[in-house]
Formats: sequence, C-alpha cells, structure tokens
Amino acid sequence: MAIVDVEKVIIVEGRSDKRKIESIISEPVEIICTNGTLSTTKLDELIDALYDKDVYILVDSDEAGEKLRRQLRREFPHAEHLYIDKMYREVAAAPKHHIAVVLLSANIDVHAQYL
Repeated sequence: MAIVDVEKVIIVEGRSDKRKIESIISEPVEIICTNGTLSTTKLDELIDALYDKDVYILVDSDEAGEKLRRQLRREFPHAEHLYIDKMYREVAAAPKHHIAVVLLSANIDVHAQYL
C-alpha cells in the first residue's frame, strides 16, 4: 500500500466516508479506509507508513466505530480523534457542513462553501 507524500492522514471506516471527506477538504490529505476492520498485517504496515505523519481518526459513532476507535487508539496513541455528533451516527450520513466544522477544528483546510 502506497501512502501519498502528505503530512496529514485521516483514517475512516468506509469508502462512502472517504468520498464524503474528499469532497470537503481543500488540502492534500491521505484518506485511508479500514473497511471496518484491520488485520494485524495491514495494521503493522500502517504503523510503519504513518510513523511521522499527523494522523486523524474519524469513524462512525456506533458500536463498530467505537470498537475500531479503541483499536486505533492503542496502535496510534498520538493520533487526534475527531468525532461527529452522535445524532448522525455515521460519517457518511452527517451533513457536509458538520464534517467541515469538525475537520476545520483539527486545522484541516476545507472548502469555504461547506462552512
């Protein structure tokens, strides 16, 4: 797996989460999909590849998302955890405006039309 040469990386659960975030951000950020789970091998690759990057975790506010967040918290103790409002439950279901505010609060540049 090739990691683009960028400083910031956002780890999300699914492709729909990735597509939504890609449409909102206005700076080069690598977005990695876990597809809900991470094998030990894939996790080890990520840990090595993301060693000197700014890592952000943005997963769903449901049981599966929280389980993944706990796993990522152990493996990436320096990552910044971003949270969507629990009323939206899923990143893909949250309004673009809401996600833009969450990303901006982590100093990730977003397109102005979403603010």
